This record gives sequence, structure tokens and C-alpha cells, in this order.
Amino acid sequence: MSEAEGQQHPIKIYLWIWGLLFVLSALSYMVDYVGFQGYLRWGLILLFMFLKAGFIIAIFMHMMWEKMALITAILLPPSALLVLIGFMAIEGDYTWGMRDVTFSEPDFVATMPEHH
Repeated sequence: MSEAEGQQHPIKIYLWIWGLLFVLSALSYMVDYVGFQGYLRWGLILLFMFLKAGFIIAIFMHMMWEKMALITAILLPPSALLVLIGFMAIEGDYTWGMRDVTFSEPDFVATMPEHH
């Protein structure tokens, strides 16, 4: 077989990953079924989402068998974007908090008696 025809991988790998994706999806749905709330809920959902995306990229998109230069060229830009989005979220939270401090009424105004 020539290089132009591409590599052939055993179907067993794809079936195992398909089953693993099914299990991860079931666990993701179980997070809501069990009733987790708050950061635990979102943390678990994001964890399962990233695991599923990683397996899909590695196996079904054949990244596991690619050269490091190609992997870096494809995965580095989205990773950099995630870091920048994280910085924007931190700054947005700070800005929201400062608006609350700056534009809210001082506590003493709410407790002062009204003058007629």
C-alpha cells in the first residue's frame, strides 16, 4: 500500500472510542439527572465535553497519527484563543464588580430618614 492511499487502522479502535464517547455522553446527562448544581455541575459538563472532543480529534480526525508540526498548527491557535477568552472573562468580572461598587447607592443613603 502506498502512502497516498492513507493508513488503515483497525476497526476495533473506532468501536472502543465510539463506546467511550457513548459512556462519556451518558455521564454528562447523568450530571443533570442526579441534580448537581453550581460549579460542580458546570465543571463536570465541561470535563466530559473536553474529553469527548479530545477523543474525536485524536482518533476520528486521525490527529493521533499525525506529525507534531501539524498537530501544533491545528491545536495551538484554538488553545491561544481559550487563554485569551479566559483573560476577557476575568476582566469582565472585574469590570462588573467595579460598576457595582461605583454606580450603586452608598449604604448610608438607604438608611437615612427622608426629609419633608
